[in-house]
Amino acid sequence: AIAGFPGSGALLTVVSPQLYRFLARRTNAKFNKVVLKRLFMSRVNRPPMSISRIARNMKNATGKTAVLVGTVTDDVRLNEVPKLIVAALRFTGAARARIVKAGGTCLTLDQLALKAPTGSNTVLLRGPKNAREAFKHFGAAGVPGSHAKPYVRSKGRKFERARGRRASRGFKV
Repeated sequence: AIAGFPGSGALLTVVSPQLYRFLARRTNAKFNKVVLKRLFMSRVNRPPMSISRIARNMKNATGKTAVLVGTVTDDVRLNEVPKLIVAALRFTGAARARIVKAGGTCLTLDQLALKAPTGSNTVLLRGPKNAREAFKHFGAAGVPGSHAKPYVRSKGRKFERARGRRASRGFKV
């Protein structure tokens, strides 16, 4: 990757970092600086966000545009999608279809730059970074009080559930 460019080349096809670099320099809005910084983040640091979470965050912000530098995903648990205006890097097919069907709009970040160059009437959102499966394994597994998930071959009775876990099997920590 080139210094000062997104690590993923695929990102360049979705949104032009040059556009937000220009806006960050020429407008005095902090919004553009934040969006530019997030565009250059790795995929892990651009977590996806479901429609339901967006709907919940936008409940008291009617008429404003939800901005997410990441992917918008569908949530089958949400029965009724409210009318939303969402600007994001990507939309899954189902998420886009449901937003449009509800009378909402799906914008790219380039379209948002034309609509709101300073980020006025927008709500900048971020997905849950710690919701990844890998995060459940972080920390020392097997230590009392730790809920870190151990990497195990199997989840059976004999695997990390016997010695050290019960007094009847040798010892209990």
